[in-house]
Amino acid sequence: MTEPRSIYILLTNTGTLFTKVIQSYTRAPYNHASISFDRELSELYSFGRKHPSNPLNGGFVKEDIQTGTYSKYPNTTCVIYELQVTEREVEKMKRVLHIFIRSRQKYMYNLLGVIGITLKEPVEFSNSYFCSQFVAEILQRSGIKLWNKLPALVTPDDFRQSEQLQLVYEGKLSDYTPD
Repeated sequence: MTEPRSIYILLTNTGTLFTKVIQSYTRAPYNHASISFDRELSELYSFGRKHPSNPLNGGFVKEDIQTGTYSKYPNTTCVIYELQVTEREVEKMKRVLHIFIRSRQKYMYNLLGVIGITLKEPVEFSNSYFCSQFVAEILQRSGIKLWNKLPALVTPDDFRQSEQLQLVYEGKLSDYTPD
């Protein structure tokens, strides 16, 4: 039997205009989701801003909690969850992730998908994702099912509501120190 492994889901709120607009509709405290394979969040992936100063240029990104977008918003609040998985599930997730990494230039941010959530109607385009859709897609393609809904309808708050995730940390992202 293999040792259980963990992956981490980071939910954040940078306080930007875009996040405030989303928050005015969702009423949820966090509106961005990322996935990491280590507690230090050094391998952190999502769909978001490709360049910190340009919110309109989005797509697949490897995030860094010390630099990039998060460094521009030092008051970013967050919650970090741990999900127990098997070694095999981690291998599957990393295989799926490497498809995104290899073809990162062809992926776009699915802004219409965000609007689709408000209408409770999935809006899916080839090679186009929003943050929580991407994380849910990685999990689903690896055989992990947290909800009974399409990835294109998963919100960051759905992660917060999942009983399968264990709270690791909540507070300012800049104050986070892994144990």
